[in-house]
Amino acid sequence: MTTFATTRPPAGTLIIGAGQAGLQLATSLREFGDTHPITVIGGESHPPYQRPPLSKAFLSGTVSRDELALRGSDFYTNSDITMICGEWIEALELDDPEGSAGHALTASGRKLEFDRLAFTVGGTPRRMNAPGANLAGIHYLRTLDDAVALKDDLRRATRVVVVGGGFVGLEIAAAATAQGKDVTVLEAQDRLMSRAVAPAMSSFYSEAHARRGTHIRLGAAVAGFRGSDRVDGVELADGEIIDADVVIVGIGLLPHTELARSIGLASEHGVIVDELGNTRIRGIVAAGDCAVSAHPTHGQIRLESVPNAIAQAKAAASALLGREPGGQSVPWFWSDQADLKLQMAGLTMGYDQVVLRGDVDGEQFAALYYRDGRFIAVEAVNASRDYMAARRILEAGVNIPPETAADTEIPLKTYLVR
Repeated sequence: MTTFATTRPPAGTLIIGAGQAGLQLATSLREFGDTHPITVIGGESHPPYQRPPLSKAFLSGTVSRDELALRGSDFYTNSDITMICGEWIEALELDDPEGSAGHALTASGRKLEFDRLAFTVGGTPRRMNAPGANLAGIHYLRTLDDAVALKDDLRRATRVVVVGGGFVGLEIAAAATAQGKDVTVLEAQDRLMSRAVAPAMSSFYSEAHARRGTHIRLGAAVAGFRGSDRVDGVELADGEIIDADVVIVGIGLLPHTELARSIGLASEHGVIVDELGNTRIRGIVAAGDCAVSAHPTHGQIRLESVPNAIAQAKAAASALLGREPGGQSVPWFWSDQADLKLQMAGLTMGYDQVVLRGDVDGEQFAALYYRDGRFIAVEAVNASRDYMAARRILEAGVNIPPETAADTEIPLKTYLVR
C-alpha cells in the first residue's frame, strides 16, 4: 500500500473587523505581495465605509451614504479579498496556545480557518448607566445605522442635548446648530475635549461654539433622563431639568477586547501590541481603535483616529509578512466643527509651555507645545499652512525655538530648511 504525504493549503489571514484599519491591513498585504487567502469579517451589514463624516458631512446632508464607501465592490473581487459582512465572531481557538493558526466560529455556526490573525475590531460607545437611559430619542453614534437613525430623529427635533464635549459630541452639536436647532452641550469636566487638547484650545472652542449659538455647560453632570416612552428632558445632578426632543451621548469609546482576551492578548484597555502591531504571539497583530501600542515617550497608549488606524494597519501588514517596517509616523488628528477646522499633530502630554501663533480672535491660529524647550505638538485652527509645516517639522525631528515661534513674519517652513 502506498501512502502520499499531503500538505494543507494555506488558510491565510483572517482579519476580524471591517473598518478602516481592517480594510487597510488587507489592502497593504496585497500591495506588499501576499498571495495567500485574506478574509475580512465585520458585524455590520455594510462593507467598509468612512466613519468621520457620520458626525459631520453625513449628518449635515452634504455627503450621501453611497459616498461613504471606502472601496467599490469590484475592488474586493479584483484584489482577491473575501469580505464577510453582518457576521459576528463568537469564539476563537488556536491550534497551539503559542501559535497563530487556528479557527474562528461565527454566530451563525460558520467555521473560518486561519494561519495568521488580525484584530481590527474597533470599539463601542460607552453607555450611560442612569435612570431613563433606555428611552427612545437617546442616541449613540458609531455606525452608519446609528447615523441614519439620528439624522432622521434630528429632522423632527427642536431642542437637542449633547451629553459629552468631545470631538464627536461637538461635531454633532455644530451640525445641529447649523440646522437651526436649540442645542445644549453638557460636559461633566471643567473644559471641552479634555482628553484630546490642551486647556488653551478648550477655552477657545467653548467660546467659539457659544458665539455660533450652541449653549455650552461645563461641570454639568447628568443624573438621569426624563420622559415616559420617549425622552423629553435631561436631569442634572443639581436637579435642573433641560428640555430635549433628542439626546446624543458621546462620552468615549470602549475597545472590543473580548475575543483577544479569550486567547490572552488583551487587557480591558485594549489589545496589547508593540510599536509594529505585533501581539506576544508571532503571526497575530492588531491595529486601529482597539490597539494599545507602545510609545517611546508615553508608554502604552491607545489612539482613536483614522490616520493612526491606517499607519498601524500598514505596520501590522509588514509585521505579518516579515517585511522591514516604514518609519514611525507622528500621530495626527482632525476635527471639523462648524467652520472651524482643527488639525493636530504630535501628543501634548507632558508639555510645559505653549506658544500661540496667529490671530486667536480671528479664529485662525496655531498652538505650539513644548517640553523642556523641545517642540512636541501642534494644534491649529483654520491655519493649514502652519499646521502642515509644523507636522513636517515634527516628522523630521527638527525644533522650532519657542522664543521665535509666535513671530508670524517667520514662516514655519523656515525652521525645516534650517
